[in-house]
Amino acid sequence: MARNGVFFRRQISEKVEDFEYFDHSPPDSEELHVLAVDDSLVDRKVIERLLKISSCKVTAVDSGRRALQYLGLDGESSSVGFDGLKVNMIITDYCMPGMTGYELLKKIKESSTFREIPVVIMSSDNILARIDRCLEEGAEEYIVKPVKLSDVKRLKDSITREEGDENEERKTLKRNAKECGSEGREIPTATMVCNSSLVNIKITPDVE
Repeated sequence: MARNGVFFRRQISEKVEDFEYFDHSPPDSEELHVLAVDDSLVDRKVIERLLKISSCKVTAVDSGRRALQYLGLDGESSSVGFDGLKVNMIITDYCMPGMTGYELLKKIKESSTFREIPVVIMSSDNILARIDRCLEEGAEEYIVKPVKLSDVKRLKDSITREEGDENEERKTLKRNAKECGSEGREIPTATMVCNSSLVNIKITPDVE
């Protein structure tokens, strides 16, 4: 992990109106949608402003519990759920009352639905034991406040690049499947998967 005093990167029942900081409009297909979590109104507005300057769609909430409610992970039938509203990244403060950013991180990584979403931890404290614990739990980065515009742009570029790679990999697999004639039917047992690419072995039919 990089330790330069600025950021640390990982190497590997309420009503809708109670969510006063939510933006319910669907995100543009080209915009990254970021869920920002911070109990400080000032810090929340700062990170929201930086994200919007970087052309990101922002949903801001004031606690880990509200974040879980937004994601539908609070276990309450009255939770607010937004099917189809994709979250590309979660950025959360570490020190918050009720539920810390670390506890929120653990909840997200325990979810089969949201575990792949990058989670970035923000904190005013540069405590190595805390940093290591967050990164080991799966945090994408640990950023020491104040968060700067360059931090946000770096995160956006990284996530955009990773999602682009994933989309390209899916296209490649689909194209290989078509070439193997496997789309829409079961792949023959003699077809092997090698280095994420489908390798087709021609099967000579039995002559009766």
